[in-house]
Amino acid sequence: MTEPVTETHPHERDPGAARLIALSDGIYAIAMTLLVINVAIPAHLDDAAFHKALSDALPHLGAFALSFTLIAGFWRDHRRILTVRPTEPAVITRLTLLGLGLVALLPFPTALLAEYASQPETVTLYAVAMAAIHAVHATLLLLTQRQVHPSPASSAAAARRRFTAQLGSSVLIFGLSVPLAFVNTAAAMWFWLTLVPAHHILGRHPRPLPQR
Repeated sequence: MTEPVTETHPHERDPGAARLIALSDGIYAIAMTLLVINVAIPAHLDDAAFHKALSDALPHLGAFALSFTLIAGFWRDHRRILTVRPTEPAVITRLTLLGLGLVALLPFPTALLAEYASQPETVTLYAVAMAAIHAVHATLLLLTQRQVHPSPASSAAAARRRFTAQLGSSVLIFGLSVPLAFVNTAAAMWFWLTLVPAHHILGRHPRPLPQR
């Protein structure tokens, strides 16, 4: 859902970055795989029980599709962030590990969302987890911005700022859905769809001013 950021100094060959990227790939892969554990239908059911079990599995499939899409986006964004040399390696490493811990936790709120979507605490937990991951990624971008693109006027720096704004909008939308969940859980989850137009608007390239 976020636009590509053009990085000018990839550092995949740096040992520290390579280890973080490998660790990230593994954790994201495990988190994506764990999402599907709760999607299952028992064997040897008669027709009536089969159709009921299939109907009961639909919320799990919906929660799986939502979280898989978001985790895939997190993984893509994370690789872009980690392929640049950070200004503060220790800080970047800690933030990266924090983000990975949050991603590894996602199967838990995803399973809760499939089973108890009508509970405001469930929607809140899911929204807070998503907002926290987006906040970590936005912070990583801000910390590496100056070294990666020292010239704020460059097109790559502008693209990176748009990317950061998109992540910030995700934090805001998921955060605003928390109080809304205690009013109407369905409305809070539908509110998440505003991520699509928000990211589209913030990701658009500004039109050049006409020359006089």
